Amino acid sequence: MILPITVYGNPILRKKAQPVTKDQEGLKELIANMYDTLAAAEGVGLAAPQVGQSLRLVIIDATPFAEDEPACKDFKRTLINPEILDFPTDEEVKFNEGCLSLPGISEDVWRPDKVEIRYFDENFVEHQEVWNGMRARISQHELDHLDGKVFTDHISPIRRRMLGGKLNAMIKGKATARYKILNNK
Repeated sequence: MILPITVYGNPILRKKAQPVTKDQEGLKELIANMYDTLAAAEGVGLAAPQVGQSLRLVIIDATPFAEDEPACKDFKRTLINPEILDFPTDEEVKFNEGCLSLPGISEDVWRPDKVEIRYFDENFVEHQEVWNGMRARISQHELDHLDGKVFTDHISPIRRRMLGGKLNAMIKGKATARYKILNNK
C-alpha cells in the first residue's frame, strides 16, 4: 500500500525516532508499504518518520545510481535501529540533494564520502558495513530523519533564508508533489 509522505513542517520530522523492537506490531507490513511508497515516489531512500511513524527504520534503494556506481546495483536495504559508527575518511563530497518530504527543493550538501554503519535487517540480523559514494550519502540523509534533521539543516543560513518562502508554504500546507503527500493543514 502506498502511504502519504509527511511534508516539511510536520512535527514528526523534528522528533528523535524511537527504537524498533523485535515484536513491533505491523513491522513487516510497514516495511512492505514503505518500499511501495518509495517506488511510487521514485525515491532512493525513505525513513519511517516520513510516513508518519516515529520509528528508527529506514529503507534504501540505490539502484538508480548503478550506472555511475556499480556498487549500487541491486542495493536495497532495510535498516532497523541503524547507527553510524564512524566516518573512516575526512573526505567530504558535494551533491545536490532533494527529499521526498521537501518536494521541489534541492540544494548542494557536503557529506563524508564513507560511513561505517551498524543496523539490523528485516529479520533482525545484525550487520556492520562500510559504505561509500551514494550508499554513504543516502544512508546519512535517511539517518538524519531518525534524529529530527532534514537536509536543509546542512546548508548555509543564507541558503535557508533564500528557501524561506518555499519552506513556509510547506508549513502552511501548500506543498504539491507528483506522489501522495500528507500536507500540514
